[in-house]
Amino acid sequence: MLKTIAIVVVLLIAGVLIYAATKPDNFNVRRAATIKAPPDKIYPYINDLQQWRAWSPYENKDPAMKRSFSGPAAGKGAAYAWDGNNQVGQGRMEIASTTAPTLVAIQLDFIKPFEGHNMAEFRLEPQADATLVTWTMTGPAPFITKLMSVFINMDKMIGTDFEVGLANLKAIAEK
Repeated sequence: MLKTIAIVVVLLIAGVLIYAATKPDNFNVRRAATIKAPPDKIYPYINDLQQWRAWSPYENKDPAMKRSFSGPAAGKGAAYAWDGNNQVGQGRMEIASTTAPTLVAIQLDFIKPFEGHNMAEFRLEPQADATLVTWTMTGPAPFITKLMSVFINMDKMIGTDFEVGLANLKAIAEK
C-alpha cells in the first residue's frame, strides 16, 4: 500500500514537472485603459519615474519601501531602485527608450524575491478625445516561472496590478 502511494506521488510530481516544461519560454502580460486626456498630459506621469508614486499599484503595497533615483529626472536613462517588503521585493528599473508622447520602454531588473529581467512598455494612442494606454510586460520564463505558473495564474496576478495602476493613472490624468 505504501509503495503504491509513493509511486503515485512520484508520478504526480513528474507529471507536474513535465507539464511545466511544456509552458512557453516567454511571458507577456498586457492591460489597457482608455483615459479621457491627451497623450501629452498622461506621458509625463509615466516618463518621470518620480511621478509613479502618484499612480503605481506597487507604491501602496509597502509605504515604508526604500526608493532611490538616479540619472536624468525623466526620459532615457532615468532610473528607480526599490527595496521593500515581500509584496514588492527588490529591484531596479531604467527607462530604455522614449518617444514623446506615445511610448516609454523600461528595463526591469528584479532581484528579490526572484531574479528576473523583463521589459515593460507603455503605449499611448490618441483616440478622439481620449488616449488608449497599453501597459505590457514581457520577459523570459525560466523553469521556476513555468513551474509557478502551473499553480498561480501569473497573467491574472500581474494583470490585476496593471489594472489598478491604469485606473490610478486615469484618475490623476482626468483631473
